[in-house]
Amino acid sequence: MINIEINGKKIIADGKKNILEIAIENDIDIPSLCYHPDIYPKEACRLCMIEIEGKNGLFASCSTYPEEGMIIRTNSEEILKTRKTNLKLMFSQHIEKCNTCLWNNKCKMMRYAKEWGIRINEWEDRKKNYPKYDFGGVITYDSSKCINCSNCVDICKNQGISFLEIENQGSFHSIIPSKNKNKDCVYCGQCVVHCPSGTFSSVDPSLKIEEEIKNNKYVVFQFAPSIRTSIGEEFNMEYGSVVTEKIIAGIKKLGAKKVFDVSLGADLVTIEEANELIGRLQTKKRLPMLTSCCPAWVKFVEFYKPEFIPNLTEVKSPQILLGGIIKTYFAEKENIDPKNIIVVSVMPCTSKKYEANREELKINGLKCVDYVLTTHELARMFIKNNIDISKIEGENKDELLGIASGAGVIFGSSGGVAESATRTACYKLLNKKIDKIDFKEFRGHEGIKEASVKINDIEIKIAVVNGLINAKKILEDYPKKFDYVEVMSCPGGCVGGGGQPVPVNKNIRKKRADSLYQIDQNENIRIADENPTVQSIYKEFLKDKRVINKIAYTKFFKKQKEN
Repeated sequence: MINIEINGKKIIADGKKNILEIAIENDIDIPSLCYHPDIYPKEACRLCMIEIEGKNGLFASCSTYPEEGMIIRTNSEEILKTRKTNLKLMFSQHIEKCNTCLWNNKCKMMRYAKEWGIRINEWEDRKKNYPKYDFGGVITYDSSKCINCSNCVDICKNQGISFLEIENQGSFHSIIPSKNKNKDCVYCGQCVVHCPSGTFSSVDPSLKIEEEIKNNKYVVFQFAPSIRTSIGEEFNMEYGSVVTEKIIAGIKKLGAKKVFDVSLGADLVTIEEANELIGRLQTKKRLPMLTSCCPAWVKFVEFYKPEFIPNLTEVKSPQILLGGIIKTYFAEKENIDPKNIIVVSVMPCTSKKYEANREELKINGLKCVDYVLTTHELARMFIKNNIDISKIEGENKDELLGIASGAGVIFGSSGGVAESATRTACYKLLNKKIDKIDFKEFRGHEGIKEASVKINDIEIKIAVVNGLINAKKILEDYPKKFDYVEVMSCPGGCVGGGGQPVPVNKNIRKKRADSLYQIDQNENIRIADENPTVQSIYKEFLKDKRVINKIAYTKFFKKQKEN
């Protein structure tokens, strides 16, 4: 810890943190655009400039570290002049498409332009004819909006993918998708939430959904576990605010016939995945078993590590399994032709859009999920229809598929799948309710967590991984060390998904996750097997292995380059 001064304020600072981080911690505003705590600083936007007494010139605060006695100024005339020029340069390579932008109403570029009194169109847009790229009908990259901060390149590299690359063009450079046949997008969407200029966006199906509702189709929504602790941010609510019933009420106002909770699908996945894990442990075949509920991770295995395809659990993901239940069990109970049911999933994730279109996941020729909205896209639908979930009165879940356990809810955070499956595996192997429900060793957002659980004479060695580069490390360095590996492609799991509200960072992800665990803690039902809705589905519908295999299981295949 060292003593420094910023704008006359004396601060005892951590010498391992940069000046920008220290300023943020002490409520001192230093403008910045390209800086993100998930990415190594690189001085791209040059808005965070500062002066240091006794030194000539300006310094980027994001890459400058404090020294004992350092005196710093952040707001001189020279600094402001430099910031204005740099912001004008960024606007000259950024086509404004604000109405459809992820950052609309939160945009730092527009806020700074207004505060500093600059004309955003003072200089001609040099990128007006730059191309737009489509990645699998899931993510759009509009290079005419790119400000060349290269956050997308860095986060893609941090994921171990490096699909996005820098191409030099004389004195300028552009970000392009790789032409290398051995590199492909896995649709994790981290480029979307780490881009400060809205250059990347998910492909939004909301107009099609509104048309389905308008045409009086039987539209059923289902929302993922993590949505309930993140969407409130789009309505200026506190990070981690739990708005489960408000989401239901909002969706009903959009015109949906029914609203269900994907946490129920997570309960069903938990039971089948625990069964599969027990079977593999007993036969000692196809270990380690790898989770498959994250479609970006599945695509990573299918394209980059196809030799591990047999290790993936063959259980479908919660959104697909519940979508299948809706179009079979629910349709039968309600006497509705499945062809007339439109299932809309609300997910924290962009790759779920890709997953919903996979041919092998169809049942009786029908997609289990017809449309996937991200958290942000649903919020935009609410705003468009004057629905403010911070003020709306909540509604309960619909009957028949209305109950989910706490174990299903924690699927939204890294470690939640492993903890849920372990609860059920203990329940099944011991044939009784266990005393220990909380497996806190799986919790937290470290890249790799390891734990060992002993049930009778069976010891299960488990790894919990978030971030694909960490998953790659597990597969390459320790493939035989573990029996069960949970992988979420996004930092922190679904709470940090590519379809979640911005901004996002480690602290925000933690608050979202903490609220999910609090929901679980408060639930009366915390093991999937004890969920009465799950018990009814098995008793009335999933009666034999043939039906279970049809509804709950799938196969995965080696993939060729798609983008």
